[in-house]
Amino acid sequence: MELRHLQHFVAVAEDQHFTRAAERLMVSQSGLSASIRALERELRAPLFVRTTRRVTLTEAGRALLTEAERILAQVRAAHEAVAAVQGVLRGTLALGTEQCIAGVHVARLLAAFRREHPDVEIRLRQAGSGALAEEVAAGRLDLAFAYRTRADGDQLRSVSLTSEPMTVLCHPRHRLAATGALLCPDDLTGEVFVDFHPDWGPRRATDAAFAAAGVRRTVALEVNDVHTLLDLVDENLGIAVVPRHFRHKRPTLTALPLKGTGEAAYETVALLPHEHSTSPAARALVALLESEGLAPYRSS
Repeated sequence: MELRHLQHFVAVAEDQHFTRAAERLMVSQSGLSASIRALERELRAPLFVRTTRRVTLTEAGRALLTEAERILAQVRAAHEAVAAVQGVLRGTLALGTEQCIAGVHVARLLAAFRREHPDVEIRLRQAGSGALAEEVAAGRLDLAFAYRTRADGDQLRSVSLTSEPMTVLCHPRHRLAATGALLCPDDLTGEVFVDFHPDWGPRRATDAAFAAAGVRRTVALEVNDVHTLLDLVDENLGIAVVPRHFRHKRPTLTALPLKGTGEAAYETVALLPHEHSTSPAARALVALLESEGLAPYRSS
């Protein structure tokens, strides 16, 4: 099995089209097709279902894709490690982050990184914590700023950024605002909730807090960005349980502490693969994060 075969396979899987993949790789379509057929012969399994409009992965293709991406990421890391030993950091830094992550100013950190390492290409992807953890584990991202749960498995390690309790946000005219009291999940039974997609870190933390309290809740208004969530609460269409730092984004809303979530209820971290698989660019970014005093260091 040759690396170029895996590179060709991943390109076709990403584009779901032989012609587009061939153009991106700058190879002939016939050469790309021959490369995929050679890979299929070696593995003794079809990797794609081909139609006139697109190609899709077979079950065998989906299994190979995960391993192929991991192998190619390790090869890239090996090249970058050799360059780093020679005193020059090159290659790519593939970074993922959730929206409005606490504990690090992502844009400022990347600007500082670019000043120190101008030969490294920076790629940024924004998504929910669940998807980001999967991408780091698969080698598609070098690291990600996210919320970590036990479900993320043992193939990741983390550097702590910050931790904070969860807070209830509501409209000043909402019945809860008048109490001004410390709330517990039971006090919120029957409320209309605004929340993020289940893949998001704040939603994961809130779901875990309510599950631990044995309280069921229904999210009626589900969104994928912070400002829409705050707008819905601002119009008194529901309440939201969010990390404490969100209250500073809309000071006109009433913020009430939520009992039982504790100071470490919502911990944001930098997620990385194990040390031997961490790219030089990712190590340099974490080192910059620490040297700039942007986050306390605690690896686990």
